[in-house]
Amino acid sequence: MNVEVRQPAAAGPAQTNPAQSRMAIADCDIHHSPKSFNLIHKYLAKRWCDHIDTYGFRARQGNASGPQYPKGQPDASRRDAWPPTGGRPGSDLDFMRSHLLDSCGIELGILNMIRPHPGGFANIELSIAVARALNEWQIAEWTQPEPRLKASLVVPYEDPIAAAAEIDHWAGHPDVVQVLLLSRTQQPLGMQRYWPIYEAAVRAGLPVGVHAFGNGGQPVTSTGWPSFYIEDMIGHSQSCQSMLTSFVMEGVFERFPTLKLVLIESGFAWLPSLAWRMDRTYKALRSEVPHLKRLPSEYIREHVWLTTQPMEEPEPREHLRDIIEWIGWDRLLFATDYPHWDYDDPARALGLKVSPQERQAFFIDNAAALYHRS
Repeated sequence: MNVEVRQPAAAGPAQTNPAQSRMAIADCDIHHSPKSFNLIHKYLAKRWCDHIDTYGFRARQGNASGPQYPKGQPDASRRDAWPPTGGRPGSDLDFMRSHLLDSCGIELGILNMIRPHPGGFANIELSIAVARALNEWQIAEWTQPEPRLKASLVVPYEDPIAAAAEIDHWAGHPDVVQVLLLSRTQQPLGMQRYWPIYEAAVRAGLPVGVHAFGNGGQPVTSTGWPSFYIEDMIGHSQSCQSMLTSFVMEGVFERFPTLKLVLIESGFAWLPSLAWRMDRTYKALRSEVPHLKRLPSEYIREHVWLTTQPMEEPEPREHLRDIIEWIGWDRLLFATDYPHWDYDDPARALGLKVSPQERQAFFIDNAAALYHRS
């Protein structure tokens, strides 16, 4: 995709300096949601509408409702992201157009539904029904009226057979570009019980995106529940590291050699050290995992992409270049995480001196190639 010189957009709450934003941007992590879940009812059978009205959603966690760690900002969002017409941040398409897509030059936006995401529902049948309804809703009311936006399928991933059926149902749809899982699941995502999901994704030619968060019913650390929201925030990258280790060691990439995995909103600077440790340990214990034919780092370099938000900002900043060059400039996907409070502005996100080719790959070409939008 070629660089596009854009005319300055009308000033708005999130307006960036037009002189800094002249390249078409792919934003690989945008969060949308319904203003009210009642808007999804028309995509659900009456049985499930009545069930939700009576019993609500029960996640796989101790709380009857709400997160274990309430967010510091209301709804974990920017203060200027609340639509003037009402509703939650990310719930108004017209406002998102002006506030994000137009003002930042977003030409490709990947929608990732994490609230609600039905994968963590305790009631599996409800999870299956809501997944189909949310997918129909986001296609009908988001991607069809706004061609810059593309959808990630939500699936009932704790029932992998049903999740595979949902993927098969949408296979080939031009507005669907990836399958979306969450990182905190009942069991590590590399385990064979989840393999029908990856088989279906490969069959459909879709990457599998794994976004931080989720309700697997387990504590967010290996030793129990932490005290503070800040620990939960830091723990997102830890859960994704465990998840990626599971993918590699269980042999997912060996079993599905064309599978593409995208790690979303979990950072990326931890990847080199994790890969080094995996390689070193594998050399000592490879007899335990004879199904692996290569070093763990080789699977990672071939199969894994990462979104950039939250962007690591070490000092000196050139350390960031060292990290990116180990990962590969072709493996990072720019993301804003709109409308959340730790949003990354594309005009300020990459604080390095980079070549035009590196910038082009980082902001648009990698995503265009991965999601077949070239």
